Amino acid sequence: MSALSMWLSALRASSLLSQSRLMSSDLQASSACRSYIQTIIKRQQTVKVDNQFKVMCVALQPSSPDVFLCGGYSSVVLAWDSRCCKVVKAYKAAIQHTLDILFLRGGSDFITSSDCVSRDSADRTLIAWDYQSTAKVSNQIYHERYTCPSLALHPLEESFVAQTNGNYMALFSSQIPYRMNRKRRFDGHKVEGYAVQCDFSLNGAILASGSSTGSAHFYDYQSTCVLHAIRAHSQPCLCVSQHPVLPATAATCDWAGEIKIWH
Repeated sequence: MSALSMWLSALRASSLLSQSRLMSSDLQASSACRSYIQTIIKRQQTVKVDNQFKVMCVALQPSSPDVFLCGGYSSVVLAWDSRCCKVVKAYKAAIQHTLDILFLRGGSDFITSSDCVSRDSADRTLIAWDYQSTAKVSNQIYHERYTCPSLALHPLEESFVAQTNGNYMALFSSQIPYRMNRKRRFDGHKVEGYAVQCDFSLNGAILASGSSTGSAHFYDYQSTCVLHAIRAHSQPCLCVSQHPVLPATAATCDWAGEIKIWH
């Protein structure tokens, strides 16, 4: 399979996952509670596990690719070993729903985002975890009353961004204590309750985001200015993915499952 085909397959999976986050009430528990791992080259299912809750996000452990984390409609994030199909770790928090999981550089720490937005939930919107001990490293990261449907790690710098329902992307340090940069934010797109995802270019110079308006937005990472805004879809644009090899090439997908390639 070509690099372009593999990229499109991953994007379509991302589109379906984004839709499931907002349409989870329509999913059947018999299928939504399971996690699957498939080989991209052979397109064969290799692992299937039952989480006992609706799974909305999955993340592979970067330093141990046989382990993956599952989060969703549960107060617990589970770590599974695909070799034995058993839970090897559990991360518990006083939340109802995990929206996204992001491993930081090296895989020793990871960030989870949740659906907590109440006045006393500043310690639960974004949580940093120690992978090995399952302990909370920090729970005082984001103090604004917006949920963060998606997270993205900068490929070179020690930073990550959180897409927020405040219609902006917030920038954080990926080093303890994970401080938010209050002088830089990326706004101009709309989220409005959709699981809109964000994505860095390979060199980290460009940050891309979808929008509930159907547009795709490309921001200069250093200045936070909008470089381009494309009217990509008539439906909400859930994902913009920049090609890892071909320059100035990106794919977008929308709420209806349509995928487009842009150059």
